Amino acid sequence: MENINMNLKSNEPFWLLKNGLLASYPSLKSNEECDVLIIGGGITGSLIAHQMIEDGYNTILIDKRELCNGSTSATTSMLQYEIDVPLYELIEKIGEKGAVLSYKACSDAIDTIEKLTKIIGSKAGFKRKKSLYFASKKKDVEWLMKECEARKQNGFEVKWLEAEDILKKFEFENTYGGIVSEQGASIDAFQFAHELFMHNVKKGLKVFDKTEMVKVEEHRGFNTVTVDSGFEIKAKKIIYCIGYESKNLLKENFVNLKSTYAVVSEIDKDKFKNITSTLVWNTDDPYLYMRTTDDARLLIGGGDEDFYDAEKRDAILYKKEKEILKNLKKIKPDYHFYTDFVWAGTFGETKDGLPYISEHNKFKNSYFVLGFGGNGITFSVAGMEMASLFMKGKKHPLSRYFQFGR
Repeated sequence: MENINMNLKSNEPFWLLKNGLLASYPSLKSNEECDVLIIGGGITGSLIAHQMIEDGYNTILIDKRELCNGSTSATTSMLQYEIDVPLYELIEKIGEKGAVLSYKACSDAIDTIEKLTKIIGSKAGFKRKKSLYFASKKKDVEWLMKECEARKQNGFEVKWLEAEDILKKFEFENTYGGIVSEQGASIDAFQFAHELFMHNVKKGLKVFDKTEMVKVEEHRGFNTVTVDSGFEIKAKKIIYCIGYESKNLLKENFVNLKSTYAVVSEIDKDKFKNITSTLVWNTDDPYLYMRTTDDARLLIGGGDEDFYDAEKRDAILYKKEKEILKNLKKIKPDYHFYTDFVWAGTFGETKDGLPYISEHNKFKNSYFVLGFGGNGITFSVAGMEMASLFMKGKKHPLSRYFQFGR
């Protein structure tokens, strides 16, 4: 593999420090065999492993780091059905059927996550929230209203708020109106992924961390994976849940890597009472996004830019903090934000805002679940059903929209 420096988070991701070491797993110390080998132990790997165990497959999961220590520790864990490309625009790009199906899959994913949290007795703070998407410039109002209409027509529960309504309800100044969606939620994805792993280990999932895949040999009906310790895993199928590191594996240019920055405030129970039940984002490019945490902090992010390497990304951490807080000042001029944590993460942007959840013609007996975009977690949930069908040799209605080479 070509070695891009891909340390996927920087400094002090809030979730990592808040949760500490939730569980540790051994590295691989013997040859193994399985029906499914999952490569990648973040939130996506945890969801796919859950599905595979549910479907009754003998499943092994490996990760080259400790579990959830890549992008999952740097996520803002806002669960939204809105894709980075607005619905009306996605309809123009890929047609009404695929666009609406993609949005509906993300909406259903939020319900699925809620069900999962109940099944496993999660303590990861899943909370239903509305979502406010506001126009930060006057010129954005026209297309944002068009977006509101497209969503209404396709059965999504949304309403338009004028600027004065937003000021009254959320105490945000200098907005030009926006869309309020009923469907949304937040969670601590780092903790939730760990809980899913622990739940499924009890049901037979084998997990090996600090175990890196170094070579794959393809055979008829199975693959042999050699890991860095020299041991081998014979697997009938491989499911790659390696997110942005797929850039190292796949040679085509299918995703642009971006750095995103986030800051978390000190605990303040009174300042943001009126958005504790709302996810907030705006029409800026890059957009500003914020949510409260379940321990009464404000988490706010943005400042996205092209990713070159981890060092360059981290060098501008505090410059980005200032930029984000300057944007917050526009809508909350009188609020003083006291920073407690600041970090950066890496995410992938695709031309249509959609993930790659698909087979790849250069990888036999294999499937990729790469939940790119601002709502990678909800895409990964859609990937559970898609991966389940792949194992049975069947296609999902979304397959053609999420495939490589589309």
